[in-house]
Amino acid sequence: MSTHRLTFNRGKKELILMEICQVFKKTNAIEFGTFRLPNGKITPYYIDLRVIPSFPDAFVRVVEIFVDTVRSEINVDEFDRVAGIPTAGLPLSAITAYALRKPFLYIRQKQKLKGRERRVEGVIMPGDRVLLVDDLVTTGLTLKKSALAVRAEGGVVTDAFVLLDRDEGGRERLARMGINLHAAIEVRDVAQKLYEINAIGEEELKIMLSQVRQGRIKSRS
Repeated sequence: MSTHRLTFNRGKKELILMEICQVFKKTNAIEFGTFRLPNGKITPYYIDLRVIPSFPDAFVRVVEIFVDTVRSEINVDEFDRVAGIPTAGLPLSAITAYALRKPFLYIRQKQKLKGRERRVEGVIMPGDRVLLVDDLVTTGLTLKKSALAVRAEGGVVTDAFVLLDRDEGGRERLARMGINLHAAIEVRDVAQKLYEINAIGEEELKIMLSQVRQGRIKSRS
């Protein structure tokens, strides 16, 4: 790849990072305190991407950025379906499937108490190549369970795409399953950019970066 192309890619990623961080700032999507994530993990900060669809202009731009990033990083023709993960990942994944003109599925984290005993909602055929889409990834456990559910139905999962990687071992966990994780932005870059635009202070920056370091240490143990 030429130096010009590398510079262009870096410049584009910087613009994407800036735009999404401006959205986070506008929507107050990041909070600091003590929070328990859906996987049970305790974290000193929380990124709530569920609030973004309440700001239509911001949400439209985030979706445009996300779909453009998906198209630029993978060959969408290599996938037959897009699968979303409830609940936070559903708005982004459903619109992504629509934009890519792909059939849409969603994956329950638990089986229904009544009706069919399956976790994949929608039509899936054995051999279908399924792209997993979620809003963010932390440890990768939710995406792992979702991939296993799709594979149990005969689907093929080799790639997952998220808007944000919190960089706490999710990429490594999925790689062990043969799944490539793609992320539009990384939390380390987000933390630094939020600090630069005065959306967070120095103490909050340290909290976010420290959480990344701790998460990566635990993922290796």
